[in-house]
Amino acid sequence: MRDMTLPYDDLPDLPPDRPLETAPVLKAAVAAHRALARLRAAASRLPDQTILINALPLLEARASSEIENIVTTADALFRADALERTDDPAAKEALRYRAALRHGTEALGERPLSTNLAAELCAIVTGVDSGIRRTPGAALLNDRTGEVVYVPPSGEALIRDRLAAWERFAHADDGLDPLVRIALLHYQFEAIHPFPDGNGRTGRILNLLLMLRDDLLDAPILYLSGHILATREEYYQRLRAVTADGAWEEWVLYMLDGFARTAASTTARVEAIHALIAATEPTVRAVVPAGAAAGLLDVAFARPYCRIADVVDAGIAQRQRASEHLKALVGAGVLEEHAVHRDRIFLNRALLDLLDAPSADAP
Repeated sequence: MRDMTLPYDDLPDLPPDRPLETAPVLKAAVAAHRALARLRAAASRLPDQTILINALPLLEARASSEIENIVTTADALFRADALERTDDPAAKEALRYRAALRHGTEALGERPLSTNLAAELCAIVTGVDSGIRRTPGAALLNDRTGEVVYVPPSGEALIRDRLAAWERFAHADDGLDPLVRIALLHYQFEAIHPFPDGNGRTGRILNLLLMLRDDLLDAPILYLSGHILATREEYYQRLRAVTADGAWEEWVLYMLDGFARTAASTTARVEAIHALIAATEPTVRAVVPAGAAAGLLDVAFARPYCRIADVVDAGIAQRQRASEHLKALVGAGVLEEHAVHRDRIFLNRALLDLLDAPSADAP
């Protein structure tokens, strides 16, 4: 067992020098791939995937921030998203996370995953472009006891060297299962701990980007941080066990199980959204003109909060008629009207409750 109070300057490059795709790992990988395939299929059945692209990354952002003890509510987060402003520092943090996720998703269409992209993501997540960690002596402490639990590699040159090796392994053509590779890369990035702040959130964004790159998902809709938050103690124990004892198989199995459970619970959430839209559609069509019903249904389910401007921007109606349409949905119980300073926003309460409901890990 290595001394966890010393800088891990001899952190080995990937892959580990031991069998990785053991029988238990391969079995777990098959289950995870099947769960991800079911999630893709469920998402494809939605008539409009805007809600997934808007809402699920925000839930991922909230959970990822909460892992770092940055806590906000779903209502505050979705309200800030609709109004495009907030005084809630935690909501601002979560919105930056989603902005980083969007930046990374767009960047993947133009250039490969890289150290530079990771640095860009971290700068967006933290709001500070601090670059690679230069100050020696960084140490991760136990929140309760103040005990040193890990000291990452020190020195910018060494960190860049480790990141270059991390990047080479990310693009290696060696036949390794992509989900196993993601598990290895996630540990290695957290072990390098290349930035002064934001490493955990950046690492979790990189997981999703790797899934997109490897065609495991069509959009960044996997609510992975929710699983890590629910199993936070085990997550950190597994990370430390790799560092201290080389417990790679246990770590990879933990991550594969997380991928499978998260895909299953996200699939259940997607299917619940689909059912809610189908149940709401007859009410919408009963209270608004036929030509506006489909568009208004899309607006009402694009995100939990919407505004008159959203109806106008969708080309459904001009402002006065758009206001009348939304008020009709309020009268029918589909939406609730709220005044925020000089703004009027309309809440789809059923959608918010569905998104905010605890999602137990699927067996």
